[in-house]
Amino acid sequence: MRTVFSRPLLVLLAVLALPAVAAEPGTLRVDYFHTGGRGTEVFAIDRVVVEPLPWPGHLSRTTDDGRSGSYRFEVRSTEGRLLYARGFSPVYGEWATTAEAAERYRTFHESLRFPMPAGPVHVTVLRREPDQSFKPAWQADVDPADMFVERAHSPPQHLLAIEQHGAPPDKVDVLLIGDGYTAAECHSKFVPDARRMAAALFRHEPFASRRSDFNIWGLCPPSAQSGISRPSTGVHHRTPVGASYDAFGSERYILTLDNRALQDVAEWAPHEMIAILANNHTYGGGGVYGAYSTVAVDSVWADYLFVHEFGHHFAGLADEYYTSPVAYEPASRVVEPWEPNVTALLDREHLKWRHLMQASTAVPTPWPKDAFEARERDFQARRKQIRAENRPEAEMDALFREEQAYTTALFRSAAHPETVGAFQGANYDARAYYRPQQDCVMFTRDEVPFCRVCAEALERVIDLYAGPRRAGP
Repeated sequence: MRTVFSRPLLVLLAVLALPAVAAEPGTLRVDYFHTGGRGTEVFAIDRVVVEPLPWPGHLSRTTDDGRSGSYRFEVRSTEGRLLYARGFSPVYGEWATTAEAAERYRTFHESLRFPMPAGPVHVTVLRREPDQSFKPAWQADVDPADMFVERAHSPPQHLLAIEQHGAPPDKVDVLLIGDGYTAAECHSKFVPDARRMAAALFRHEPFASRRSDFNIWGLCPPSAQSGISRPSTGVHHRTPVGASYDAFGSERYILTLDNRALQDVAEWAPHEMIAILANNHTYGGGGVYGAYSTVAVDSVWADYLFVHEFGHHFAGLADEYYTSPVAYEPASRVVEPWEPNVTALLDREHLKWRHLMQASTAVPTPWPKDAFEARERDFQARRKQIRAENRPEAEMDALFREEQAYTTALFRSAAHPETVGAFQGANYDARAYYRPQQDCVMFTRDEVPFCRVCAEALERVIDLYAGPRRAGP
């Protein structure tokens, strides 16, 4: 694919040249290594980069509310004034919950992006403790004028305006990156795929009613081969941003561990959020809060997967399911999760979503849990056998449709199908954690909306980047 300025990119450059946007500062990125395992944790700077595009965010909304993320970073002036702060959950944090982390060490590459400061700054990464407080884990002094700050870039990527509603500082800028697309597929397939995923997102609230608060951008760096790696089946492809199945040993989990490559591609688009469209049909995806989400774009479940995984990335929503296999080890100690849509119910009188509940709602809230779990055991056993025998993906899709039909019918006849309460079973645990509603995009593949708690959390993030919801005419 030729790395030339397309018409959408010329439009973007014209937008960025407007006086209201030209005053925006540049974008500074700190790339660093995050190493740990066996009870240790070490950070080290890789490089500091001046990105080629202006800062995409609004300068009146430089700090979040501090509710979300297993980590948080703060940028302060040398006088101690807070300039920027965001919560996030690094891929390292995902790995740290696996059995492997107790036995060996690994290093992950991560990035922090913030508006270009006027002078030297202190960058601090804080780790969330079990009591929900943040404690400093690492600090680095960064001077944007340092001679070793990188200002050279790879050739510009071919940027597409999939859906544009205004200047980047006034919108939530979502970047869709194609991985595993050949040059020909970037021209013929990526744009329809990107538009299809955007349409799936905007079928759900609160995204649907706030569509005009978003810009959707697209980049498709070409791959030598079509598709991404799937090591469990012996498929290994070198793709531009390194997306792969089998992350941490989970067959359907798609992540990239090549953050350096991802950032070098992404810096050519204004963005707060990144979604990687993996050019594969096998069911799979992933989502890491503040990092990126992924989806197997040709799966028959791609619309659901995209929205579900984007919920993780966008608002730190937890998985509400608990019967499917995951890579993570059970928590050795039950504490109240920071995620907005699950609770350990340790303090019933101060349940985090009590403001959305009726006073008469029973806590815990009854639902057909025993019947659901009995049938799920059968579904999961059959799923495991299909994968073990490497049978056609169509058989897995048929199993998922059977599962969907069963749960839809079961939940429709239940006593509290749309009640906000505390339903036992969530966050990969059948007993320790509770979810707010019986069903949700974050629980099953049924064609249901986000629950009210998840929708509220998503709305808060939209407000952070695009400003509060505007009143109607």
